[in-house]
Amino acid sequence: MWLGLASTLMAYAACKALYRRFHVVFLNPMITSLVALVLFLHFAHVSYATYDASARWLTSLLGPATVAFAVPLHRHFPVLKAHWPEFLVSLTFGSATGITGSVLLARLLRLNHAVVTSIAPRSVTTPIAMDISQAIGGIPTLTAVFVILTGITGVVVGPWLLRLLRLKSPVARGALFGMGSHGIGTARAFEYGAMEGTCSSLAMIVAAFITLGLAPALVSALG
Repeated sequence: MWLGLASTLMAYAACKALYRRFHVVFLNPMITSLVALVLFLHFAHVSYATYDASARWLTSLLGPATVAFAVPLHRHFPVLKAHWPEFLVSLTFGSATGITGSVLLARLLRLNHAVVTSIAPRSVTTPIAMDISQAIGGIPTLTAVFVILTGITGVVVGPWLLRLLRLKSPVARGALFGMGSHGIGTARAFEYGAMEGTCSSLAMIVAAFITLGLAPALVSALG
C-alpha cells in the first residue's frame, strides 16, 4: 500500500545525499531520483497504476504548494518593488518566448494538439503549469514531464550562459534561473548567492502568473 510513497521518499533522500556529496550537476536529485524510480519499478515489476495508487497524495500537495508561493513573494517584496521594471519586462518577454517557441517547435515536429497544448506552459513551475495545461486542453501529467525536462536543461545550460553573457548582476543571474528552469533552477541559483536565489524565486513566481495570462491567448493565436 505504501510502496509508491516509500520508494519516492527514499529515492529522493538518497539522491539528494549523493548530490550533496559530489555536487555534480548531472547528479541533481531531480534527475537521479527519476531514473532510480523508473529502474526500481521496472526491475521490481511494479505497474505505474500500483505505484500511483500510494503516491498520488504527493501530487495533491501541488495545490497547497501553489498557495505557498505567497510566502516568498511577501517576504522578498522589497526586492521585487526595487526591481519591478526589470522583472516585468524580462519575464513577460521570456514567458512569451517560451510559449511561442514551444508551440512552434511542436507544430514543426507535427505533434498532435494535445501534446502542443501540454508543452506550451513548460517554462513555469509544475503546479501552475499543470493548471494552465488543463485549462487549455493539454494533459497535465505530460506537462509535468516537460516542466522537469525544462528545469534539468536549464540547470545544465544556465552556468554556461552566465559565462557566455558575462552576467554579473545578481538580479539578472537569478532571473535567468527562475525564468529558465523554475524550482530546480532556483535551488541552483542559491548556490551562487542569497540574492541570486531570492531573485530566482521571485522570477519563478512572477513568470508563472504572467504565463497564466499569456498562455491561453498565445496558444489560441498560434492555432
